[in-house]
Amino acid sequence: MVDVSCFERREGTIPEPGPEQALVRVLCVAVDPAIRGWLNERGSGYLPPLALGEPVRSNGVGVVVRTTTEALPVGALVTTLTGWQEWALACSDFSDIAKLGTVLPSGISPVEALTVHGQIATTSYVGVEVVAKPKAGETMVISAAASAVGSLVGQMARRRGALIIGIVGTEEKRLWVTDELGFEACINYRADDLASSLLQLAPKGVDVFFDNVGGEVLDTVLRRMALHGRVILCGTLATANLVEPYRLQHWERILSRRISVAGFNAMDHWDRFPEATQAVSQWIADGSVKYRAHVLEGLDRAPEGLVRLFEGDHLGKVVIKVSEA
Repeated sequence: MVDVSCFERREGTIPEPGPEQALVRVLCVAVDPAIRGWLNERGSGYLPPLALGEPVRSNGVGVVVRTTTEALPVGALVTTLTGWQEWALACSDFSDIAKLGTVLPSGISPVEALTVHGQIATTSYVGVEVVAKPKAGETMVISAAASAVGSLVGQMARRRGALIIGIVGTEEKRLWVTDELGFEACINYRADDLASSLLQLAPKGVDVFFDNVGGEVLDTVLRRMALHGRVILCGTLATANLVEPYRLQHWERILSRRISVAGFNAMDHWDRFPEATQAVSQWIADGSVKYRAHVLEGLDRAPEGLVRLFEGDHLGKVVIKVSEA
């Protein structure tokens, strides 16, 4: 289990940008479930694990102060894997995926960039429009439905006419998802029996399951999938702190119900970044997409933010404000 005692603050020198790089002054960093995977010795599978003493890897937003590439001009607001630090290097292409920097359109604040734009918007947009493709009238279940991705995925899928059932861990989140976001229903798995609730809410089965947590929740929803259902794997929040991997008990349902299972990563679809940003901006403007941010002030509170993320002690995207714009 990761707690605040696992981290310490260290001072270092401000790096100089190399060829085709930019120096970024970090304004905000996001606290994402992916961080926990990067802290494991086995890593995440698409990026290497962090070594002891390295800055914690995380999404962030900052302003370019020095540059050697026209693609990342001075003054531009950029999103990249800044890490938990005040200064970071970004590059303009995929030569180093851990430093890939993307310029954000004007009018987007640093908090918005980490809460509902950038990686969040691209992941959600690709997950719904490219991978899941929910149809009108289909029942779609979303785990971690009050998270940045979960809440945005649900709102996007509702625009396509799908009937949305969320899964959350607190009553406050359940009410936000149903009363403010308009989901048809939401289950508090800590207060209600998940399997029974799904049977009641989706008696004909779940057509699409967008899973952000894995583990026992995934196992339970597999039991309630409809024939030819689709499971979209986006995250493993529930299993990140386990010493031993969770073993699915109902994997045979994949065969018996002829379920399609697909994992995806937004980085494989980064060319959709402008399309996703434009779409989400329009939906925010017309009021059809809503979001929340849980902002903590100061880089020193980043470890606290990570603990809160896994304890569920937040509502909205956990963002750490590092410095003023």
